[in-house]
Amino acid sequence: MTETDYQFIIIFLFPILVAINCDAPNIHQRLGLPYIITPQDAMPHLARTKICVYCGAGTGASPAHMEAARALARAMAANDTDLVYGGGTVGLMGEIAKTLVSINGPQSVHGIIPEALVKHERVGSRQAQNIPDEAVFGRTTLVKDMHTRKKLMAEKVFAGGPGSGFIGLSGGFGTMEEIFETTTWIQLGIHSRGIVLLNVNGYWNGIIDWLDKATEEGFVKPGNKGLLAVAETGEGAIDALREYKVSNSIYQLQWGTQ
Repeated sequence: MTETDYQFIIIFLFPILVAINCDAPNIHQRLGLPYIITPQDAMPHLARTKICVYCGAGTGASPAHMEAARALARAMAANDTDLVYGGGTVGLMGEIAKTLVSINGPQSVHGIIPEALVKHERVGSRQAQNIPDEAVFGRTTLVKDMHTRKKLMAEKVFAGGPGSGFIGLSGGFGTMEEIFETTTWIQLGIHSRGIVLLNVNGYWNGIIDWLDKATEEGFVKPGNKGLLAVAETGEGAIDALREYKVSNSIYQLQWGTQ
């Protein structure tokens, strides 16, 4: 291509591509986030795939949970996918982060953690700032509260390329809350990124049974039962995000326009 061709693309086609891709700004508005148009927004195929993994700061009673975290990191590396996570350096959080960094480098991981949690969810830090070692755990952003943490994690995923979404590994109350809030956002029409439970050793069987019961009792629409997808392996979870389709049973709401 000649220099004139490139000038034509920049001057005439780029604004059209920006105008066509209007969903990303809407998502940011719905969540009260600032929005800046980037070339990746105009041409989403240029953006890297980003997966936010919700998981515990504990190791779990079975070694299978830590191995699942490592296996998911390896699958993400093989699929050239970046990790967004809660910023902890212990338990499953620390394991998936350092495993992916060891393969694809610090730029492949972004942890987001409230300042109050840093000393409870770390195994080493830069003394002055209480920030985990970037060479081991990737980039870390400190925030003031839990709500900001979840907003920023979601923002990173929404800005990601095809196949971006959320995966729930084993964890406790915090992990459960994040998984259900993300699923609720899909049901309410706030976003259309996928959410997948990575069911290690049947860890999420109780939630899967509850979902069946909630559907049977009429509290979850049959069409929405699949909003929370399930996979048995890390590779399977990544594939499920690529193939994720939003149900026609979700609410068709216009957020931020009322």
